[in-house]
Amino acid sequence: MIGDIEGMDRRRLLATALFAAAAPAVAAAAEEKKKSGGGSYVQIPTLLGATSRGSSRHGVMSVDCGLDVPDEALRTRVQQSIPRLRAAFVQIVQTYAAGLGDGAMPNADYLAQTLQRQADTVLGKPGARLLLGSIVVN
Repeated sequence: MIGDIEGMDRRRLLATALFAAAAPAVAAAAEEKKKSGGGSYVQIPTLLGATSRGSSRHGVMSVDCGLDVPDEALRTRVQQSIPRLRAAFVQIVQTYAAGLGDGAMPNADYLAQTLQRQADTVLGKPGARLLLGSIVVN
């Protein structure tokens, strides 16, 4: 019985050591994935808004987007303003999603124009181009 316990402890120790050794590689892969879209691309965390779908059914609209910012000084400002940008974008998405009719398709052009206008307002000038990744309504 004692030999079985020691064997289990060794296996746990070995498993823990393997996970610890693999952690930096996993973190590096995750960091590399975040940088997709090129050097001028700044990703905005996913935006969510609640939808009302008929009698007492609720859904969620999610919007993936980012900003293409070729100007390095403006890109720095964008990265510093991500919390403000995200808050403004979430407010737009939540308001739009709340008014989305049952079974209606979201209007990507309207959302892109509205989010672009809001980005220009928050940043104080144009130059950061909004890119929509996906709009999903569940």
